[in-house]
Amino acid sequence: MVTAPSESQRNRRPSMLDVAQAAGVSKAAVSKVIRNAYGVSPEMRRKVELAIETLGYRPSVAARSMRGASFTIGFEIPQLGNDFFTQVMQGAADELAGSGYQLIIAPAMGEVKGAPVLDALVDRQVDGFVAISPEVEPEWLERLGKTIPIVLLGRHDKSTNYDTVTNDDAAGARLVMDHLIELGHRDIAHLTIHAYPQAAENLVPHEIRRRVYAESMSRKGLDARVTYSGPLEPDAYQAAFRLLSEPNRPTAVFAANDTLAIGALRARTELGLTAEELSIVGYDNIDLAAHPIVSLTTVDQFGRESGAKAIRLLLDRIQGRTEARHEMITPELRVRASSRFATMQLF
Repeated sequence: MVTAPSESQRNRRPSMLDVAQAAGVSKAAVSKVIRNAYGVSPEMRRKVELAIETLGYRPSVAARSMRGASFTIGFEIPQLGNDFFTQVMQGAADELAGSGYQLIIAPAMGEVKGAPVLDALVDRQVDGFVAISPEVEPEWLERLGKTIPIVLLGRHDKSTNYDTVTNDDAAGARLVMDHLIELGHRDIAHLTIHAYPQAAENLVPHEIRRRVYAESMSRKGLDARVTYSGPLEPDAYQAAFRLLSEPNRPTAVFAANDTLAIGALRARTELGLTAEELSIVGYDNIDLAAHPIVSLTTVDQFGRESGAKAIRLLLDRIQGRTEARHEMITPELRVRASSRFATMQLF
């Protein structure tokens, strides 16, 4: 039988001593279970593991080092089928080549996303993990970062217990808007996904891009037109098709990522529109964007470099660094055939 946590225990982070008291064993016994040491009876393991689960205890980094390295690194991605995430993972895999570490890829699956995915990686005793804009609160990550090395990709968290690698999303969005306005576009729509409900809005890349879009339109005295879509290309195609079928369709679309832009390109083609009639600009610079048939104008946020940087930071954390580091990558605009001078200027 495991003793229920007291009120004081519930109001603070549980310790190894709390686990020992709840399980009715010594701290040494708890340490043996955590380290998977020899000589632990099945009954003792059952009691300690039940106490750990009941209290929500996470072993400290020091305890993990006693257990020994697993030489595995977790990698959480918010969805499958996004080519930018593939670029990031490729950069991570290239950086790990020859290191002896293996990646464990953990994609969000349906309703299983955010904290449950990261918890699953921790429970598999990875030595650390990289997460791409997970749907969790910064405070939750700060607590978890005290027990395991973490690098967050995408979100602009000002963290103290984990590292971040970000793209300068505000600068990238301004590159898009300046480009379209210089081409003479005044009726510019923004195709984006809904902001993640559990993350602070000002930390989410898509929300930053939306705000810069709205500010750019307002500064020119223009009306903003935001269209929301699901995250997948078919979602974007349907949302763009509805938008472009309206009588007062825009002359340009700023898509918040390249997956959405590809959906908008499909809708443009099916409606018989040309780049001269409708410019489309994306964000990511996935490999497909440079294909001559696609030729998508987009912002390059250097996915492979981001993945490699994240791994370098994580390995540094695993080796003992404790102070947080925040690295930002400067984006560049890649102008291609999907954006053209506006044929109708609405002043």
